[in-house]
Amino acid sequence: MEIVSSRKITTFLMFEGRAEEAMGFYVSLFDDAEIVSITRYGAEGPGPEGSVQHATFSLSGQEFMCIDSPARHEFTFTPAISLFVQCADEAEIDRLYAALGHQGAELMPLGDYGFSRKFGWVNDRFGVSWQLNLPA
Repeated sequence: MEIVSSRKITTFLMFEGRAEEAMGFYVSLFDDAEIVSITRYGAEGPGPEGSVQHATFSLSGQEFMCIDSPARHEFTFTPAISLFVQCADEAEIDRLYAALGHQGAELMPLGDYGFSRKFGWVNDRFGVSWQLNLPA
């Protein structure tokens, strides 16, 4: 018996004013990527006019949602949850590591850690954590 579900699980990223900048940056890094939709706050708020009320974008066929939260929070992104990218070749892992790590934080430098040919882990300038892997 096949069970069909209408449920879909999508990664949701909450920014505080930089959602559109982050989406544009991420979409620029992957060939199969696009901003699918953006809804903006109007003059009535509750967020700053023109900021992202809700947006959807895709990277390599994976859909993400994001917002610019109108409320300030005592938390942000954490490396306990990260985006894991299987890279096609050494040029891709090197390019992504350099771009995502620029103005971010290096968690694990690119290297051979025994479980793959090359692996690196960074937090990007928006605080989102990325694990980059070049399989054996």
